[in-house]
Amino acid sequence: MMRFLVFLSISFLLINSCTTKPYAESDNYMYVQSKGREEKKWKLVWSDEFNSPDLDSSKWTRIPAGKSDWNRHMTASEPACYNLQGGKLELIGVLNKDTLKDPRPFLTGGIYTKDKYAWQYGRVEIKAKLESSQGAWPAIWMLPATTKYGPYPRGGEIDIMEHLNFEDSIYQTVHSYYTLELKEKRNPPHFGKAAINREDYNLYAMEWYPDKLVFLVNGKATFTYPRKTDVDPSQWPFDQPFYLLVDQQLGGNWVGKVDVNQLPVKMSIDWVRVYQ
Repeated sequence: MMRFLVFLSISFLLINSCTTKPYAESDNYMYVQSKGREEKKWKLVWSDEFNSPDLDSSKWTRIPAGKSDWNRHMTASEPACYNLQGGKLELIGVLNKDTLKDPRPFLTGGIYTKDKYAWQYGRVEIKAKLESSQGAWPAIWMLPATTKYGPYPRGGEIDIMEHLNFEDSIYQTVHSYYTLELKEKRNPPHFGKAAINREDYNLYAMEWYPDKLVFLVNGKATFTYPRKTDVDPSQWPFDQPFYLLVDQQLGGNWVGKVDVNQLPVKMSIDWVRVYQ
């Protein structure tokens, strides 16, 4: 009997250890990585392989129009800006053919997990192919799920990938009150560039730890942003859940004017995966 009880106890512990989640859930949509997991093997906690004919509305929302450069031409209602087929999601920038209905000269597609899923720490990776045109600005990035530190830019921004026009490289950047308002962009450096193959799919990733952000392209670490303890505390707002945005942007002060003769232009997403 004693041996049987010991066997049951060991079995329970083994089963429990195998099913322990690598995160704690907050507010039903924010997943905070459990403490002490930094050196353990990644576990897949969320993904979308885009194998359905329709966008999974339990995970994503189409990004509505806004007043900033990045979302000025976003549309949640134009079908031409979204295409799901063959296990790929296409987010497309198009010439607007009905300016009476919508006066904007062109429209773009984008999705985000805002108010549906957000994560604190872990590994985010996206396999995507980027088309090029003058004024094309595809991006994969993250914003804070709450206003823990106040309005933008106090909560920070993590840009996993931004591509401009016909460049053979992408930008990986960190923004915050520290970099934008205090202008502290070199202590530590707040961005890096990485070469890509524009003709093929590339794997963009970011590994997020309590003390650093590590950016990767095709499995190779390309830029690291460390947490510093000897500077203004606004340097590290990255201790809170962030949600994910994936969008095909067009135009703006950074990327320049759009050549409408080079539209449509698209980014194709094979899959999105989050590990903790």
